Amino acid sequence: MTAAILPTATFRRSDIRLFLDTADVSQWSNLLPTGIFYGVTTNPTLLERAQVPCDLPALSKLTQTALQMGAQEVQIQTWGETLEAMVTTGRRLANISDRVVVKVPITQAGTTAAARLVAAGVRITLTAVYAHPQVLIGAGLGADYVAPYLGRMTDAGKDGRAELVAMQQSLTGVRSTTRILVASIRALEDVAFLTTQGLDTFTLAPAIAQALFEVPETNAAAIAFEQAAQRMGARSDGVGNG
Repeated sequence: MTAAILPTATFRRSDIRLFLDTADVSQWSNLLPTGIFYGVTTNPTLLERAQVPCDLPALSKLTQTALQMGAQEVQIQTWGETLEAMVTTGRRLANISDRVVVKVPITQAGTTAAARLVAAGVRITLTAVYAHPQVLIGAGLGADYVAPYLGRMTDAGKDGRAELVAMQQSLTGVRSTTRILVASIRALEDVAFLTTQGLDTFTLAPAIAQALFEVPETNAAAIAFEQAAQRMGARSDGVGNG
């Protein structure tokens, strides 16, 4: 008896969300087509590195490019020297697309701005998280994400992995829907470990993302498979030579 083939729609991805942490469109072009990345994350430092102006017209164009390449979310950081400026800029960024998530630093002023943005229906990531108790701010506000900097926490003398596990335990304990968006990742081994502890959302620099595909044994096996296929008469168009 032939087994029934289930329609594709019955299958779903896991709850993992991987983001690309860059504003470099050439890196998006290289990695977004793999289909494994939920979206992209940016901030003013990454914009400067990619030579993208930190203004609304440039960010609107950048967002549309990311969405056209398959991103489900684009995270852009608000800015401003005053509370009012951060709120105004944040609302304008959110108006670019309903798939924009506005990033706000988790300072007191930033949290106040985030509270006003949340009240206006804007989706929020609280960023630059360095301490375990800070995730409670995100839970209290109902932020979509809080973004701790794993590598920088470790540089500051903390056990970054342990801090992140404790953050997740706190959010789980209060039944918060806020996701921990792990940033400043230096090694894929950290991602693999943290997924065993219940964390499921990560933003990867291009070099770290590329490392997912640079396992020598896997690449050698793929070459051997192709060589065998060619020896057995395969053609590049997928049709046999017979």
